[in-house]
Amino acid sequence: MKREQADRINDHLLDAWEAMDKARLAIAGLAKVERLKFDGLLREIVFDLQDKLLLQIWEQYPELMPTDVDQLPPEICSELTWSDVSLPSSVTEGQLDEIILSLLKSRWQKTTVLLTNAGKRCEELGLPISHEVISARLRALSDSDRIEGVGDLRVWGRSEVRLKD
Repeated sequence: MKREQADRINDHLLDAWEAMDKARLAIAGLAKVERLKFDGLLREIVFDLQDKLLLQIWEQYPELMPTDVDQLPPEICSELTWSDVSLPSSVTEGQLDEIILSLLKSRWQKTTVLLTNAGKRCEELGLPISHEVISARLRALSDSDRIEGVGDLRVWGRSEVRLKD
């Protein structure tokens, strides 16, 4: 592919990615069953757009990669799953859940905000818990339908959480 073609395709794909990000926000307003269905489908499309299309172009023409962080497709912040977590003996799953649930609200809030506040609370209580562990627990709570989440919760700045409807 020639540089001019790559440039044109890159611009269209970035426009598509921006439109999908707006769609993600609109999906957040749907009822839970629809929200989960559409959010999952959209997430697959966005990651395919990034991994299978944009990254191919950027490998060939790195100068086409946006320099503005807000224009970049989301990056996964943590892959840690709850099944891989080993809590320190001084911390129970119930304590961590209590901290998380006490900070959640009925309105949507960015996952990053919740992780920051939960990390501070753990620090105040002397609990040696990382943001990655809190994130893994958030995903487990969302997957078990104890809380609600939209977006890929592994992407902290582009996902949101709240108390269950």
